Amino acid sequence: MTEAVATATELVPVLARHAARVDDEAAFPRESVEALREAGLFGLLVPTEHGGMGGDLGDLVDVAVLLAGGCLSTAMIWAMHCQQVDAVARHAGERLRGELLPRIAQEGYYLASVTTEPSKGGHLLTASSAIQVEDEDLVVRRSAPIVTGGEHADGFLVTMRAGPDAPPNRLSLIHLDRSRTDAKVVRGWNPMGMRATRSVGMELAGTAAGHQVIGEPGGFREIAVDSMIPAGHLAWASCWLGAARGGLDGLVSLIRSRKQPHNIAIDSDVVRHRLARARIDLELSGTYLLRIRDEVLRRRRTGTTLDERSFQTRLDTLKVVCSELTLSAVDRLVQLGGAMNGYQRDAPVPLERHFRDLRSASLNYSNDRLLGAIGTHVLLEGAGRLFLPVDDL
Repeated sequence: MTEAVATATELVPVLARHAARVDDEAAFPRESVEALREAGLFGLLVPTEHGGMGGDLGDLVDVAVLLAGGCLSTAMIWAMHCQQVDAVARHAGERLRGELLPRIAQEGYYLASVTTEPSKGGHLLTASSAIQVEDEDLVVRRSAPIVTGGEHADGFLVTMRAGPDAPPNRLSLIHLDRSRTDAKVVRGWNPMGMRATRSVGMELAGTAAGHQVIGEPGGFREIAVDSMIPAGHLAWASCWLGAARGGLDGLVSLIRSRKQPHNIAIDSDVVRHRLARARIDLELSGTYLLRIRDEVLRRRRTGTTLDERSFQTRLDTLKVVCSELTLSAVDRLVQLGGAMNGYQRDAPVPLERHFRDLRSASLNYSNDRLLGAIGTHVLLEGAGRLFLPVDDL
């Protein structure tokens, strides 16, 4: 067991203790986030030379699965922060890494992602707003309909057109520190699920120095393909899987306890079949998640590009598969729990909350968009090559 996994295991009860309240109030999970900060997990992906834990995306997967079993919203806030940290660690210049990474590791400096825009929705590789230059400052004015945890972020990674004359697909990723940013909340957050993420609408107006552009100006696509997309899909899938696993374990524990619900007979074939189907959904999700994790780690270790259509299709498939199968598993558990133990908000196992939270998974960077991309690739390649073991790739 790694230090990060041991730490996360200890923190799961903390997240679980606050989960119902922050969901009910649609409130940012301050206590849980502070516990993650104090434990050093905000610096999981910060290299050790900058004071962090020196973890990789494999550690991100392991920790996210655990944390989401306590509170999916809190796990998602943390995982999306780690996605931003990965981009900084891999693509920022030496000066920005030296300034920012130690703060993340030592202070728990929280980075929020700003990639949505009213005119384009969540499309990652385009933007309407452009960076302006005034004197020696880069000026950012940006409207974003969804910024997860944005009210509480210490800084933002923002996608912008590289300049006023740049086309919509020539983007830069720029770091804005909150101390130099006027960040206004312009739309609240009262959703069906994922309520504690506080994914509010915001307007940002701030300035940054030239070295706060991450990667080459106009070179965001490289960062997205190498870091943001793989880290994001791995992080999301891990969180969804962790929440669904928590629901299954919770219901099984209830069935085996002295408080066994009268409507769930432990010797019933129907009960066992429904539990089996839920477990199969999670086995399929987890196996594919670990397979993609291993391929990403191998490609990073060997310096192999991730910018291959067949690999991008597998990443997109991971997102679609895990978003659908984890919801399917929890839906089966709600059906098994029935009106009192599956559908009630105050049931002993929070299956109702898990269901609401996981219903967002297919909407979070829409599956419809990803299926369109996968379908286009299928028309070009058909079934493609069999998904071989990592060592054979």
